[in-house]
Amino acid sequence: MRDSRRIPCTLMRGGTSKAVFLKPNHLPQDIAERDKMILEIFGSPDVRQIDGLGGADPLTSKLAIIARSTHPDADVDYTFGQVSINQPYIDYSGNCGNISSAVGPYAIDEGLVTATGAMTRVRIHNVNTGKLLIADVPTEDGMAKVCGDCSIDGVPGTGAKIMMDFSGTVGAVSGKLLPTGNPIDTIETSAGPIQASLVDVSNPCVFIRAKDVGMTGRETPQEVNANAALLKLLEEIRAKAGVLFGMAKDPAEASQKNPAFPMIAFVAPRASYTDFTSGKTIEQDQVDFLSRMMFMQVLHKTYPGTGTACTGAAAKIPGTIVHEAIPHIDSIDLIRIGHPAGVIDVEAKFADGQLTRVAFSRTARRLMEGYAFVRNS
Repeated sequence: MRDSRRIPCTLMRGGTSKAVFLKPNHLPQDIAERDKMILEIFGSPDVRQIDGLGGADPLTSKLAIIARSTHPDADVDYTFGQVSINQPYIDYSGNCGNISSAVGPYAIDEGLVTATGAMTRVRIHNVNTGKLLIADVPTEDGMAKVCGDCSIDGVPGTGAKIMMDFSGTVGAVSGKLLPTGNPIDTIETSAGPIQASLVDVSNPCVFIRAKDVGMTGRETPQEVNANAALLKLLEEIRAKAGVLFGMAKDPAEASQKNPAFPMIAFVAPRASYTDFTSGKTIEQDQVDFLSRMMFMQVLHKTYPGTGTACTGAAAKIPGTIVHEAIPHIDSIDLIRIGHPAGVIDVEAKFADGQLTRVAFSRTARRLMEGYAFVRNS
């Protein structure tokens, strides 16, 4: 094809998300030209992404660029991009924990990391945040295992359990666990003052009480995404929090230039609710509290991986809104988050005021490898 060229790529599922994996040596060195090529690979901007590989959903319009690491304490460099569906824009301001879980298997299968027995540790340098994360990947015959008995809500079937530890990602954006130094801040909004906890682990997150915005914490994506007044208020809070994180000079800039981060969640004490994907009841005693997290101005259909890490850390910080939602938090290290499609567990531990572990399990697998075709023009 003389008017097109082919770009080697791999489609990976990581947790409850999918991403196109690319290598930097297959992309233009000029950043603007590189991003133009990536947008064409995804078919953006277009709400259906019909002319590209994007899945017309924020959870499937994701990018990972992988290379041998330039960091002395890491094996691979990993750059995450959230590719906008309806705008010619790629957000590189944060990370994706679900896609992070596919980086280890990809690196092993591509020969960037040598497998070591039944379990291979991959040290990942997230270029976006400059932070290190650890993936413990089951391996067999020098390759990442795919099959196993680990199940995660939001993904059919089971797979090999990959443990992801994000304890090395404190202060990913602000440099601090609590960017303002406070477990709770008050944000003035058009609906009045709203209390919020700003926490920076893996990705910056804002936590508010569900009841403070007229919610129960049991809502489905359909219920939230159809509530225009709620979406507007949540975005107002998120944008103002972005300024407090130091990510923008004013809320308008936070909305326009950082549509993905910080993420905002509304939380509530545990209660029974319905898994919107299967219709089954999640009983109250199966979770420790409820949380619904927004991503790209819509409700995440499950729960983000980086949001899981940040939520786990927030739960263990006295005085935060997440901490207060779990009366028995001081007696547990494994925290069960009730999300729209089920439950996700996260281990969180502090020692001497330092976050020593915040880990959760994921599964991942290679779905396709081949070439994406882009126009020479």
